[in-house]
Amino acid sequence: MTNERPHKRLAVWKRSILMVKRIYEISASFPREEEFGLKAQIRRAAVSVPSNIAEGLTRRSKKDKVYFLNISDSSLSEIDTQLEIAKELGFITEQIFKEIEEHLVQVQRPLSGLIRSIEASPPFTVLFA
Repeated sequence: MTNERPHKRLAVWKRSILMVKRIYEISASFPREEEFGLKAQIRRAAVSVPSNIAEGLTRRSKKDKVYFLNISDSSLSEIDTQLEIAKELGFITEQIFKEIEEHLVQVQRPLSGLIRSIEASPPFTVLFA
């Protein structure tokens, strides 16, 4: 029996991993002078999404869970802005921009649903055997 962490069962976490992979592939073609600029920034923001989902799901309190999931959501907005900048600077095409935007939506929608679900859940449930 494996000791699988709870986040690995979630579709939103799996989608965010695919998004990170695609952002790494796309940003590999950014100009060399962006190695420590936009390229590094967009990669950090991308990695932040699944990382904070994973961390949030391990937290005990509802408030802490939502806090880390909100950081993931904020990172999606950061990535969106950085992609816009990359497009405006000619580092990515409009087609690639739209493709990655779709990845962002595929992560953002279920992430928002997860946040709402946790916020609406009772503070705790006690089970007695």
